[in-house]
Amino acid sequence: MSATVIDVPAQTRATDDPRVGLSAHIRHVRALIRRNVLWIRQDPESMFDVILMPIVFTLLFVFVFGGAIAGKGNQDVYVNYVVPGLMAMMGMNIAMGVGTGFNQDFQTGVMDRFRSLPISRASVLIAKISVEIGRLLVATAILLAVGFMLGLSVSNVPGLFAAIGLSMVFGSSVMWIFLTMGVVMKNAQAIQGMGFLVLMPLQFGSSIFSPPSTMPGWLQAFTDYNPLSSLADAARGLMNGGQPVAHDVMVTLLWSVVITAVMAPVAIHKYRTKN
Repeated sequence: MSATVIDVPAQTRATDDPRVGLSAHIRHVRALIRRNVLWIRQDPESMFDVILMPIVFTLLFVFVFGGAIAGKGNQDVYVNYVVPGLMAMMGMNIAMGVGTGFNQDFQTGVMDRFRSLPISRASVLIAKISVEIGRLLVATAILLAVGFMLGLSVSNVPGLFAAIGLSMVFGSSVMWIFLTMGVVMKNAQAIQGMGFLVLMPLQFGSSIFSPPSTMPGWLQAFTDYNPLSSLADAARGLMNGGQPVAHDVMVTLLWSVVITAVMAPVAIHKYRTKN
């Protein structure tokens, strides 16, 4: 099914991108968010990854790894360890989908239509990330629902929402990386291949699935600098306490700021200059 294109209101087509005012920029973002939401309504299959991924991953890791790590019959203990880590993993996987979807929009000519309009170039990317953050929230809600059914316990409800917010911040920063890949790479298959090569070491070489103390020394050194480890540990501490979280929260926020500050201008520039 072809993507739905929502035309930008005529009153916002006054100036070129470098001189678009704040109010016009906001109108552009709102119109493009509406376009992306309508596209999801017309193509509900695009939500299958958001709905099924947290269910499959939670069941798979709890019942495959739970007995080996927490002991047979103690899967409920492992649920409290792995679900906060999976919150970090959701953001990375959905971010990869942002890049592939953005690339497909170029292939179908949707982006050519957007770039022919005198609208803010950044608004196209910001609207895309805004909608994907909404999809990430849906995936996180399903992940937590499955976790609660399997025995997840949360002793700090405000901390739970703080952990969700931290996951959204980090996930949105990673989306800028994949948006850049969506612009510069030739097809969605190339983005998926490159994404898996990067994501797999980051996800499994972290504290998401098992404590780093069980890993060899060289891998422990890698996990210490892996932002996914900081995010997973921060989420666990925020949700259930038992460990200091200030350092991990600050490290995660610092990574998010640096990634966004570096990659957002690159993504916007590549989008503007793409032939």
